[in-house]
Amino acid sequence: MKLTLASSKFDEQQAIFTAEIVERIKIKLQEAGVEQDKLEDLTASIALSIAATIDDLAGIETDGVEVHPYLTFRTDEDELIHCGENAYTYENVYSAMMKLFHP
Repeated sequence: MKLTLASSKFDEQQAIFTAEIVERIKIKLQEAGVEQDKLEDLTASIALSIAATIDDLAGIETDGVEVHPYLTFRTDEDELIHCGENAYTYENVYSAMMKLFHP
């Protein structure tokens, strides 16, 4: 597997990925019967929590074992792209929320 630095392609993939996470959270909350007036706030809260975990901002540790995620995207069978640093899905949540709740 080849790891390739491709910042602009990574940015595009990351934005799509984040928007998909936000949309799926909203759908599951709707399926669970969350009231419309709480839906946006709960979706944002959950999405930001997940994004912080993906971006390695959450401090994941169990029994002395630290976990540090590093997001990549597969572009074909033997290539992964990355941005050269931790992901920043957290920064994409706001725009995904705006598109989903305030089109």
